[in-house]
Amino acid sequence: MWLFHLMVPAVEILIIAIVVYYLLSFFWNTRAMDLLYGSLAFLAFYSLSKWLNLPVVEKLMLYVVNVAVLALLIIFQPELRLALSKLSLKNRRYREVTEFDKFLDSISQSIYRLAERRIGALVVLENQDSLEDLANKAVRIDAQFSPELLESIFVTTTPLHDGAIIVRGTTIVSAATILPLADDSTHLSKSMGTRHRAGLGISQLTDALVVVVSEETGKVSIARDGIMTRGVKIDRFKGIIRSVFSSPKVSIPSSGNLWETVKLWLWNH
Repeated sequence: MWLFHLMVPAVEILIIAIVVYYLLSFFWNTRAMDLLYGSLAFLAFYSLSKWLNLPVVEKLMLYVVNVAVLALLIIFQPELRLALSKLSLKNRRYREVTEFDKFLDSISQSIYRLAERRIGALVVLENQDSLEDLANKAVRIDAQFSPELLESIFVTTTPLHDGAIIVRGTTIVSAATILPLADDSTHLSKSMGTRHRAGLGISQLTDALVVVVSEETGKVSIARDGIMTRGVKIDRFKGIIRSVFSSPKVSIPSSGNLWETVKLWLWNH
């Protein structure tokens, strides 16, 4: 028995180390790392307030934490959803790789290869609102999506690289598509040109998800519902697309703890 009690601290340290390693490996080089740094700074400031005996500041920080937890669940829902999916061990070895999974991996790799090479791109992923009118005024492709086709379209030596491509499901519908520019683009930085304004404009008029690759900076941006998110890393990119286009329906059981409810809420949103 004494040997067991002697090993308990070592086992606890090992478990904590594994959890910390998993979190760091998943969130490394993503926007969530900024959250981690901010949390550490917040904890340091909270410890300082307790050490200096500042009860008002300490109380205010506790109030902020209560609101911040819910806000972070909403803001970082794609990352959390992807992390929870990786924790699932049930049938993981024999999990079916769907056509959407293959498409998601292909388009993600293609987009970030273009970003590495500083090749500008504008990709519109059609959702519920039809973009057929815009496609009919462009160069019709109607071809099954492939990384080679996507990347070859945006090479600057081809006549199709200007404008956007429209993707419906796993089909590239059109290329060299002219999109309406955003009326109000005051929140866009100076490094964002016509390509970003066009992506923002179509996201204001439809429910499409728009991917923009900047040829000046090589950064990947996503526009949705009139909001442009810049500097999206590949893990968050996959999480956002999966949350919009592949939302499995899960029924919430009548009994269960809070953690299970949060997991189900994340899967549904």
